[in-house]
Order: sequence, then C-alpha cells, then structure tokens
Amino acid sequence: MNNTFLAIDIGSSAVTAVIAKHDLENNINILGAGIQKSSGVNKGLIINIEEASKAIKDAVSVAKRSTTELIDTTVVSVSGSYSKSIRSSGSVNVPNGLITETEINQVMQMALYNATIVPEYEVVHVVPIFFKVDDSVEVDNPLNMNGSRLEVSVYIVTAKRTALTNIKSALKISGIEVVKFVLDSYASALAVLDEQQKKFGAVVINLGATTTEFVYFKGNSIIFNGFIPVGSNHITNDLSVMLHTPPSAAERIKLEYGSLTRNYSPNNELGATKVKIPRIGDEESISEVALDHIQTIIHARVEEILVLVKNKLKKSGLLDNTGSGIVITGGMSYLDGIKKLTEKIFDGIPISVSTPRNIKNGFMSFDEGNMATIVGLLAYSLGINRSYQLDSSKKLIKPIKKERVVEQKISINTNLSDKPAVENIKEQIQIKDNSAILTPLIRDKKKGVSKFWSKVSEWF
Repeated sequence: MNNTFLAIDIGSSAVTAVIAKHDLENNINILGAGIQKSSGVNKGLIINIEEASKAIKDAVSVAKRSTTELIDTTVVSVSGSYSKSIRSSGSVNVPNGLITETEINQVMQMALYNATIVPEYEVVHVVPIFFKVDDSVEVDNPLNMNGSRLEVSVYIVTAKRTALTNIKSALKISGIEVVKFVLDSYASALAVLDEQQKKFGAVVINLGATTTEFVYFKGNSIIFNGFIPVGSNHITNDLSVMLHTPPSAAERIKLEYGSLTRNYSPNNELGATKVKIPRIGDEESISEVALDHIQTIIHARVEEILVLVKNKLKKSGLLDNTGSGIVITGGMSYLDGIKKLTEKIFDGIPISVSTPRNIKNGFMSFDEGNMATIVGLLAYSLGINRSYQLDSSKKLIKPIKKERVVEQKISINTNLSDKPAVENIKEQIQIKDNSAILTPLIRDKKKGVSKFWSKVSEWF
C-alpha cells in the first residue's frame, strides 16, 4: 500500500497533526508535523467549531509545508467523554474448513450486527476480545486455523453522533473530508504498553489538560474504558481561586513549584518555603504564599482524580486483575511525586510512569507523555500492536506481521522540570507496515447468534 494519511490529535490544550506515507519498501515516512495551541475544545468536546477548525487548519498547514502529497485518509482521536462501550458476540460457519480473513470479517460483522447500538451513537471500534474455533480454547488470531465454526467475543466502542458530526464539521472547514476515528485512550495504550504489559493486562491512565481517560488493555484488546472530566487545568484553576492570583501566574506556579512529595517545611533542604505571586485584579500588588500550602492544593486535586479513576475501575470488577499494574502517561505524568501518590491510592498494584515508545528512525522522537495519543494514532494507522478489528468505517483491518515491527524502547520521565518542549517536534520517522482493509459483510440475520456469551460474562 502507498497511501498517504494524516493523523490528528484534537486535545483541549493542543492540536497535533502528522502526515505519513508508505514508501516502496513498505516503510512509513513522516512527511510533516505541526502543533498548535488548541481552541474551541473543552473536556474532549468541540464547543466552538470556528475556533476548533482554525486550530486544526493551522496545525495541518504546518504539517503540509514540507510535502505536496495528497492525503488519502485522515485518522482523528475521539474523547471518551462522549463514548459508550458494549460487548457482543457472533459466530459463522467455515465452509471450506480453513479460516481466512473472509471468515474473520464475517464473524466480526456478525458480532456487530448482534449488538444493540444506541441510535444516537456511531461505531468507532469493534475489537475482538477472543476468538474460538469449534470447541477449542480462546485464541487471539484464528487465521489459517482449521475448523468448522468460528466464534468471537468483541468490545464495541461507540461515540455520540453529534460529537462526531461536530468534529467532521470542523475538519471539513479545514478541507478534510475522509475521516476515521480512534478512541484516544486506546491510542495511548498502543503507544506506551510493551508486550509483557499487554500479555498480562494493564490499565493506562492518560492524565490530560481537561480530562483523564483510562483503558484496561489485555492482549490486543480493549476490555474496559472510562473517563473523568478533570485534568491538569483544574489544578491551575484551583491555585488561581485559592491563592487569588491570575491564571497565568497559577500555571507558572504549578509548573515551577508543583510537587506532591517535596519537603517545603521550614529548614528543608531546598531552602525556599515561600513564593511571591501577583494578586488577581491588582497584579502590581505582590503577596507571599507558603509552598507547602500550594502543595496541599495540588495534592487534593490530583488525589481526587486518582480516587475517581480507582472507584470506576473497582466498580468494573477489573481492578484486581491488572497483572501488569497501572501505567501513568499524559502531560500531568510529569508532576513530581505522581508515581508515589498513585502507589498509595492503588495500594498493592504495580505503578509505572511512561512516555511513548521511541521508534528507531534517526530523525525524531515522540518521547513525551503528552504525545501518547498522536503516537498511538500513528501505531494504529500503521497496524502496529493492533488486532484484527472493524474500524469506524466498519471495515476489517488487520495487524502488522510481528517480524516486521521495529524494536522499540520505553522512556521514563517523572520529573516535571525535565519535560521536553513540544515545539521541538521534527518531521521525519520510518516504521514498518503490512496493513490491509476488507469490505464489510452484508448483514444477514440467518447467520445466527453465538451461544457462548455466558462464558464471556463469567470471564468478566
């Protein structure tokens, strides 16, 4: 394949656009990248189409400066704030006794057909949890297996139609028509999890600017996803309100002095115990605020976010089944002491802080926590770490062959002061791909419904 695609992450703080293309050797070349301050977006929702479209257009324009290639497909992140997820199952007969991609497509389409989709929602992903061939054990990939019957259990992610329509409208104003959607928490998981973490199951928590999104990922599948409408911007607002200082000053305080564990008591090893800040409404008036008071404000908000996530995971019944623990990523993952606080809240569960995996290419690196979603969009578009599944067009897409995946490395950074500048993004990258698309199956109720759903329910 030699398609050129555009990946766009529409966040509440920034819009990131990356243009990539397959070359003749089946590599992917990044042809351009652009990042612009976000506008018209709040808590994952577009609230002003005109402003959002301008931010998107500006980011895409920067990405297009170094290429004249026409874009074939655009892949865009969608927020969990307007998503709903359900599980379903399907089964089909295997007429020739050998399972091909045709049968995989058919059984996935059947599982989608058997699902009850809320009318005002549209399908974003249909991801297989597991397949079964005849009466065999659960399998990840049934391709080329022999059998007479193929069954599948799937996790279906849907998104509110009005929210997707608003994204499409903003993109259309920017000159972008053909769009496929990807859940941003799913993209983040693709970006930061290694093979062992996926094998045993892990929760990825993406701590963003206005939202916190999380996903339970096992094997190559989403098992559960959730959303909290709170992020790092709420810390800034808390500091502004509690300290009676302008938001700009509050943001600076958060970045320079934000810590969950640092000792700011008198006679501490750092020396400083207070910071001077301007007063809101009279910025020429300066007041002093104790750093331990600032720490208390930040700690309270971050603790609230993590407890809310914990409660949702506990309610799902999956909290005690995270074999590989919890992975923290996103812009707020740089906050000093975030790992220690998370360990305290999720007592007994392994915690790690991770930035996206670097793809060895000699040109650039996406090794920042707030780049997890865009890196995941690239991985998804290229088939890396992706299972057989139906995309938002309800077409079957297949994963890249494992032997062609480029070795990758995880970078860890828990120091807020060491956060690389977003503006340092470069414009070249190469990774391997072996992707393909199959057309959807025509729905046929005569295919029947699988009888093994009771097994799936027990598993969850």
